[in-house]
Amino acid sequence: MSETVATVAQGAPNVPGAARPAVVLLSGGLDSATVLAVVKAGGFAPHALSIDYGQRHRAELDAAARVAAAVGVAAHRVVRVDAGQFGGSALTDAAIDVPVDGVSPGIPVTYVPARNTLMLALALGWAEVLGASEIFIGVNAIDYSGYPDCRPAFVAAFEVMANLATRAGIEGRRLHVRAPIIDLDKSQIIRLGLSLGVDYAQTVSCYQATDDGLACGRCDACRLRRDGFERAGVVDPTRYRD
Repeated sequence: MSETVATVAQGAPNVPGAARPAVVLLSGGLDSATVLAVVKAGGFAPHALSIDYGQRHRAELDAAARVAAAVGVAAHRVVRVDAGQFGGSALTDAAIDVPVDGVSPGIPVTYVPARNTLMLALALGWAEVLGASEIFIGVNAIDYSGYPDCRPAFVAAFEVMANLATRAGIEGRRLHVRAPIIDLDKSQIIRLGLSLGVDYAQTVSCYQATDDGLACGRCDACRLRRDGFERAGVVDPTRYRD
């Protein structure tokens, strides 16, 4: 058992035949697919939650459904929250071009305002209904594009808020927000996922994938993903347009 899975398993029930529910945010990309596999291997009954937030394509939501079925989840829900009506991001506003010239310092135009906050809030609501104490998110603070809501400080702050704002927290059933790959680089994430049987060919990470999931190979997400496979020393199974 890997160190990451062992850490997650510490919060799972130590009762034969029991599987405590946990909510896992599942985008359909490489990182969240890995986290879902980690949670399943850690002994939880994962309830996968995908958010249709008005992103440019539905390919990643289709990928999320494939990944959820392949890993085996207790349930998979897709919730629509149209952040695209506000605009302000290349991922939700077709008038803003997705950058294709390489990863640059600073917060890029692909940042979606409050996206992870919205997603975690919805995951929190489902967790309360399920009686789940664990919420998992696949944010990463090493190989990422500078998003402020992928940092450890954000995850910790949301956990504090969750325990102040919910019936569960007030009544003493502490809620935990887990980010098990936050300190791993992309190559480490890939190696971890492969060790757990994740089929990365089923995932979609591209910011501007085609309807059938073909990746552009040029956006930040594609560059980070491809570099991760190269550094991991394994074949990249991504389907690119060219």
